[in-house]
Amino acid sequence: MKKSCLLLLFIPLMVLNSCSVKLNGASIPPEMKTVTVQFFENNAAMVVPNLSQDFTEALKLRIRNQTRLSITQTDAHAIFEGRITGYDIRPIALQNNNAPTAGGNRITIKVSVKYTNNLNPKQSFEETFERFKDFNIGTQPLQTIQQQYNKDINLQLTEDIFNRAFAQW
Repeated sequence: MKKSCLLLLFIPLMVLNSCSVKLNGASIPPEMKTVTVQFFENNAAMVVPNLSQDFTEALKLRIRNQTRLSITQTDAHAIFEGRITGYDIRPIALQNNNAPTAGGNRITIKVSVKYTNNLNPKQSFEETFERFKDFNIGTQPLQTIQQQYNKDINLQLTEDIFNRAFAQW
């Protein structure tokens, strides 16, 4: 009786121990230890101060927080490089046909990314990622809310890029 009870307790432990669940979905090979994130220059027609720095740091932060990889400047197992190719603010809904005004606006950021996996070149890619955030200016001037909206969009973009590079579903 005791042996069968111990066996019943032991089997679920073995099953749970043999499974590996990764909540962030990342599947980074164990031999990959380092990554380089080069500075993403802002080549968009509309230049926003600090956007390049903020985006580059957001990508580094996501890698630091969700992987065991070390960020290095040279000889990395993987490299992220690219540029910000688009930034614009446009009206998306018009109000009042007699005197058209923006009822809603959209900030869009577009980033061209080249990811080089030096350990497995088949997983390398070169793609464009684009995200946006809709908003109403209301009583606050754009300069007051723009930085937070850029940060929100950067979080979405870095998640897309991270998932494309490290979450092979």
